[in-house]
Amino acid sequence: MAPPTADSITPAYLKNQYLISYNAISAALWFGVLGRVAIHGQYYGLSDGHVYEESERYTRLTQSLAVLEVVHSAIGMLYPLSLFFERGSSGESSMVYSLTNPCSAGLVRAPMLTTLMQVASRLLLVWGIGYNFPQTTKYSPAYSTMLIAWSVTELIRYSYFVFLLGKSGVPKLWTWLRYNTFFVLYPLGVASECWLVYSAIPPASKLDERYGYALWAILATYVPGFYMLFTHMLKQRSKVLKAAKTERAKKGQ
Repeated sequence: MAPPTADSITPAYLKNQYLISYNAISAALWFGVLGRVAIHGQYYGLSDGHVYEESERYTRLTQSLAVLEVVHSAIGMLYPLSLFFERGSSGESSMVYSLTNPCSAGLVRAPMLTTLMQVASRLLLVWGIGYNFPQTTKYSPAYSTMLIAWSVTELIRYSYFVFLLGKSGVPKLWTWLRYNTFFVLYPLGVASECWLVYSAIPPASKLDERYGYALWAILATYVPGFYMLFTHMLKQRSKVLKAAKTERAKKGQ
């Protein structure tokens, strides 16, 4: 591949390269989480404590990197607001300018609410539960199953975006994995998270009753939260399958 020329290094090019790098690094980090769980879980078992000892800090730091996704989503959400205040260089409406100049678009178009919900719940688990209450997390099989659900999901998701942003296109297998594995992985992850939060309530209440009440309140949000995230994926799956069907129909003509 020829190196980019000065003329080709546009804002759109830089944005694309940044997102490819971010997703590739994230995929590699989550592969590391999966590898740790697989190696230590197979050798010692999922409830021996070794998975926690070898994965907790690494997973906590890896998941903390996902805060950038909230930033990406916020930039994508806030950018259209600037269209009311800015104009293109030729003086036309900035909305028209944006539509005719894709390089001026926001960073990503991910929905802010679902992104924030997922990242916040993950941070609660790695910092508020796993880090603060090792006595209820270390020997729980739910910690291992949670990491399996998270790491497989994220490995597929981040690598899918690397393919999508690259020039080679997304392999059919990866599209299938992206929009079908969540049927199993989402319920597994949520069930594991709920158990870990529930298990942490007694020691949290001993520290401060308000801490325990807060965890009960958070636990109550899992049902509507899961519904929102799951239906979002169903809608995305429907869009992708519809687009694929349309593409096949065009090729058949």
